[in-house]
Amino acid sequence: MSNKKVLNFQTEVKQLLNLMIHSLYSNKDIFLRELISNASDAIDKLKFEQIKNPEINKNEELYIEIKFDKDAKTLTISDNGIGMSYDEVIENIGTIANSGTKKFLTQLSGDEKKDSNLIGQFGVGFYSAFIVAKSIELYTLKAGCENSEGVVWMSDGTGEFTIENVNKEQSGTMVVLHLKDDCEEFLSDWKLRSLVRTYSDHINYPIKMLKNITSEDSDKEVVSTELETVNQANALWVRSKNNITNDEYKEFYKHISHDFNEPLIWTHNKVEGTQEYTQLLYIPSKAPFDLYDSKRRYGVKLYIKRVFIMDDAEKLLPNYLRFIRGVIDSQDLPLNISREILQSSKDIDNIRTGSTKKVLSMLEDLVKKDSESYGVFYKEFGNVIKEGIIEDHANKDKIASLLRFISTNSDSDVPNVSLDQYIKQMKANQDKIYFITAESYNSAKNSPHLEVFKKNNIEVLLLIDKIDEWVVSHLNKYEEKELISVASSGLDLSKIINESEEDKSHKKELAKPIIEKIKKSLGDKVKDVQNTTRLINSPSCLLVEENAMSIHMEQILKQAGQPINGSKPILEVNMAHPLVKKLEDTLNEDEDVNISQILFDQATLLEGLKLENPSEFIDRMNKLICL
Repeated sequence: MSNKKVLNFQTEVKQLLNLMIHSLYSNKDIFLRELISNASDAIDKLKFEQIKNPEINKNEELYIEIKFDKDAKTLTISDNGIGMSYDEVIENIGTIANSGTKKFLTQLSGDEKKDSNLIGQFGVGFYSAFIVAKSIELYTLKAGCENSEGVVWMSDGTGEFTIENVNKEQSGTMVVLHLKDDCEEFLSDWKLRSLVRTYSDHINYPIKMLKNITSEDSDKEVVSTELETVNQANALWVRSKNNITNDEYKEFYKHISHDFNEPLIWTHNKVEGTQEYTQLLYIPSKAPFDLYDSKRRYGVKLYIKRVFIMDDAEKLLPNYLRFIRGVIDSQDLPLNISREILQSSKDIDNIRTGSTKKVLSMLEDLVKKDSESYGVFYKEFGNVIKEGIIEDHANKDKIASLLRFISTNSDSDVPNVSLDQYIKQMKANQDKIYFITAESYNSAKNSPHLEVFKKNNIEVLLLIDKIDEWVVSHLNKYEEKELISVASSGLDLSKIINESEEDKSHKKELAKPIIEKIKKSLGDKVKDVQNTTRLINSPSCLLVEENAMSIHMEQILKQAGQPINGSKPILEVNMAHPLVKKLEDTLNEDEDVNISQILFDQATLLEGLKLENPSEFIDRMNKLICL
């Protein structure tokens, strides 16, 4: 019967336990919320299993019980939920099944206050019990396996745990905490009831504690005890909004997200019509550490008629809204719905469409009512929202209105300019939205492509995130204004900057001899050489043809290992620059090649690209200096 094993914790668990106990000790009350939340999830999963197998725990009332023993200094939290098998205990308690755990741990700094916030984003669940317990025993039996042996798991949280089979009659899980000497405050009926009402009143199942029954003759004489429900024990999302406090909404968020931080905003609605469902959706105030992990779980739980179905229903919202946490409870979907059915369900598609619009509407309201909070949101989730431009064509304009950009009109690298704001600030006769893409803020704001724009006070958006290249390739227009790169060879500023056709023609004629020299010297390194329309102080820059892939995009794809047949760049030169003028006075072809190549190499470096032969560039520069 024993099957006893002594096993080591996964390395990440050891690190997390050590950091968590020290970082979260000042907030130790949260352990009870986390254990109750786990018990609630276990009952949710049992109810789902009962759909497939109604005989499991058929006639039992499902509830969570809390009890304590002052003499033994133990606190026990038990449930009659799904329970665990021997192997599931090892998998769920001995390891952290999260692909981003190692990355998370590398972000911890050793600063207890900062690490506390980060650990809160990670979610600590069962392990939070070690904040108050010097050792823990966990007894469990898988529902539907009543004739099998139960499992007991024991550990002091340092480096290893013991697991073995044990006799257990009732399915579910019981967690026994042997409290530390300085945590005896949790051996108090008043304290525990207070914590339940504060943190877990919204739990959908009864949380019960023993209540003393005294005799009628004496208030002090205890004649019996009975279990009493100490929480409201009904689903928060089905209650009227008028009867739910902000604190209750916040605690429910922490329950479903395992996030210590409060949510930024939320929306609670009952949708009626051809379909009936309730949505309670939250936007976190902090991005989870694994936001960009492809294996991360989604945050919206699906219920049907208040029966839990699944907790990572990715079909309920598009991928670019994967940071949303909450609950959607349908009155119309069948209880036996599967992931396969979800993939092709029109009802689910309608819920997804409605929920997406509700989230975007919530963000639009936040922009109007609280721009400071929207700035907090955009700092955390701005790059994720940008994915919507690519993924969600139906809502592209709405999403575009929510985007924020860095601008040449600001000295800050904080993205705070909307496309609507840009359009309001456009110059007279300006009919395009200008942008530049670069690998960093400094590269963008100091780019030679901006010189004519700065001189004429024309605003340019600085796009410095990798995803921006994909965004502008899918967002060609906004409010009928075309988005155009300042590095495009087709740039035409004639409507904004007045210059006569006669002056243009005269400059073109003067430039011809020098342009021909450069073309001959560079050969097939460039597609073309042309006189500048944008340079004021710099001698040269690289351009791309209209509608061609940008130089920055080519670099991103190459770094990702993608095979790229890049187009040849166009070299634009500034005829007023002394280095270019030098070509008027050169006496031999070698000098032409030397100066022309320097112009090309400088432009290449300004784009953030590597030179094929840096030593050759230095040699050419030395020759130029010595002329």
